[in-house]
Amino acid sequence: MPGPSLPDHAALLLDLDGTLLDIAPTPDSVVVPADLLTTLRTLRAALCDALAVVSGRPIEQIESLLQAVPYAVAGEHGAAIRHAPGAAPERPDLPALPAAWLEQAGRVAAGIPGVLLERKAHGFVLHYRLAPAAGPALHRALLSILGGDAAAFTLMPAHMAWEVKPGAADKGRAVHRLMARPPFAGRVPVYVGDDVTDEDGMLAARQLGGSGLRVQENFVDAAGVRGWLAALARAAGPPAGAG
Repeated sequence: MPGPSLPDHAALLLDLDGTLLDIAPTPDSVVVPADLLTTLRTLRAALCDALAVVSGRPIEQIESLLQAVPYAVAGEHGAAIRHAPGAAPERPDLPALPAAWLEQAGRVAAGIPGVLLERKAHGFVLHYRLAPAAGPALHRALLSILGGDAAAFTLMPAHMAWEVKPGAADKGRAVHRLMARPPFAGRVPVYVGDDVTDEDGMLAARQLGGSGLRVQENFVDAAGVRGWLAALARAAGPPAGAG
């Protein structure tokens, strides 16, 4: 599946897990294909730096995987945004996660073999890829933990995971913030994602006159996305100074 062509003056905004990288059994076991960084560097040069990664992972994790290759990075669904290489992350004012919720989630995870608790600055994730039958029980447990005090937080499904995050942190807001600044301002956003958490990013790109592409519908899987990006990079040629 070749994938769509990019519009003139495009900006690429890419999800990470399930889009650029294959889903792995645990967040720490993902593999960055050897040629991916070269592909992204070429595309960033061709797009005059208008290439960003928008992920649920913290910025530090994204940068440890992709180095400083994306010009901009939005982490934790927009709870932190690094607008340019080396810049300090912008952190919108978000509610603090109640400590009791995290403690209770830790006890739930400890009680089900294979369930992993991932802590974030403003939320947490319970991963159950290693315990695939645990999804419904975890959902019920999290609904009980949040109780009636969840107005400022959202419980979201992800790839074999449930995530609790501030409702004000979503990928759509991240896209709007990124597109308001150079080198993205004035360009046509193309957002690519694969999960429920990416729907806000897709919608924001469409609202801004661009497109939102779902991996499963346009590329089949992350390997298809990487093949599409590689083809775009080959068409663009090597970055300036390469060779």
